[in-house]
Amino acid sequence: MGSGKFFSPAFFAPMKIEEPLVAATMAAIALITAANVVTRYLSNVSLAFTEEYSVALMIGLALLGTALAVARGTHIRIPFFVEKLSPRGQRIAEAVAMALTILCFGLLALHGAKLAYDEWDFEFVSSGLGHPQFLYTMWLPILSLVVIARALQRMIRSLRGHGP
Repeated sequence: MGSGKFFSPAFFAPMKIEEPLVAATMAAIALITAANVVTRYLSNVSLAFTEEYSVALMIGLALLGTALAVARGTHIRIPFFVEKLSPRGQRIAEAVAMALTILCFGLLALHGAKLAYDEWDFEFVSSGLGHPQFLYTMWLPILSLVVIARALQRMIRSLRGHGP
């Protein structure tokens, strides 16, 4: 496979992968929360254990949403200075922003992987349900790599002149 095909936008997975994952994660959070509300209303007993799942799902949702926003170009930005640049300057600014995003999420993936490994190695369990903690933590580096892939895809498109 030539380098041109590897770095083509078609090489990366389409955004259609993140969209159903975001929807499923939001649905799971909504169902867990609704079950907790109904149970509390009917029996005056809280399903406290559901908080552990909800927190893990919210972190996953934030990272999947970040990947989707980066892929679509709807991530947080301050365009005041960039809009004053030439089209070429805007593309370079976009590439620099994506390089910084890759650096940030690369550090998050690296340290998240170290944390997940330590939790696995020392057999940490979650405080609420007693599940192995690394089962929750391992998604931090994995989903950070998804954000990195989307930022890399956007940076390549920008450097090739396909707009910011």
